[in-house]
Amino acid sequence: MEKTSNQKEKITKGALGKFLILILFIIGAVSLYRVTPLKDFLTPQSLSRVLAATGLWAPVLFIVLEAIAISLFVPASIPIILGAGLFGAGWGFFCGWLGALGGASVAFFVGRTLGRDFIASMIGDRLRKYDDAIERNGFTTVLYLRLLNSPFTPMNYGLSLTKVRFRDYFFGTGLGVPVSIFVITFLSGTLKEVWVSGMWENLISLEVFFAVILFIFSFFIPMILKRVKGRLSNSKQN
Repeated sequence: MEKTSNQKEKITKGALGKFLILILFIIGAVSLYRVTPLKDFLTPQSLSRVLAATGLWAPVLFIVLEAIAISLFVPASIPIILGAGLFGAGWGFFCGWLGALGGASVAFFVGRTLGRDFIASMIGDRLRKYDDAIERNGFTTVLYLRLLNSPFTPMNYGLSLTKVRFRDYFFGTGLGVPVSIFVITFLSGTLKEVWVSGMWENLISLEVFFAVILFIFSFFIPMILKRVKGRLSNSKQN
């Protein structure tokens, strides 16, 4: 009981206030997409009209809009698919990747600024050990979670509440999400071409098979990396 009371004394009004703001922000962000007309704006027709008015700056504007949308809990797959439809598989992948990285960074700073102090004051000794482990192995942890295709935006805010360094978070995210983004943009681009041309037989192709296999293989990459890391550690010890 004494340990619990001492732990609660560490919670400052400022940390609690910022955490409550974070909770309200998350509730508002989720409601913004599901209740307001924002969902109607995130369509190929609406975005194409807006982007057409910006000319050569269209990819930059799309990246900014995707980053904002992802930080506001819009499912990452929606703007990524829209990007593939608007810019094609190549530019769609590049814009989708940068937008996802930007959205992840925004979410990290929001969560770290508003929620980290409160969470740090609440965790006990047992959870603090895991928190310290994430700090030591931040890049590997983030990379594994991204390769496992964990829910993108919730994971952004969840990781921001840990001790993971932004540098490890940024590079782990940047290297972990390209596989899933590539698969999404390629398949959505292929589906668009098939839909427009009406040649549904193009869905049965080597390229589509490769994209599906790559997506399935991405789930096993963390296991492979873990085994390689273990073998390298054993070889150094021997």
